[in-house]
Amino acid sequence: MIKRIKFLGIPVKDQDRALRFYTEKLGFRILTDQEFNEKQRWIELSIPGAETGVSLFTPQGHEDRVGTFVNSSWEVDDVDKAYNELQGRGVEFAGPPQKQPWGSFVIMKDSEGNQIVLGSR
Repeated sequence: MIKRIKFLGIPVKDQDRALRFYTEKLGFRILTDQEFNEKQRWIELSIPGAETGVSLFTPQGHEDRVGTFVNSSWEVDDVDKAYNELQGRGVEFAGPPQKQPWGSFVIMKDSEGNQIVLGSR
């Protein structure tokens, strides 16, 4: 049956800019970067130490999703440390880290304006 999530799709407007962001600022690795059609490439990235990957691809008709909230949460060991490190690399955030009874989180913005939760317990 279902064994794992293979990849999470991130809608992007500029694939080259997004690829630089995810590889240079976040340290993801390129698994696949090949032509998909005349408008886009299929770009699939791996996250070091994780099984789930990321795809920088926008399905036709879903262009309005670029620059919105990505309904996922990415686990980090320490939210404050990740926030400080990534901010030092030029990554933008929607605000400072927040602590809740269930853990800490911060909302990161990628190169396309997508908002992604980084969290820890």
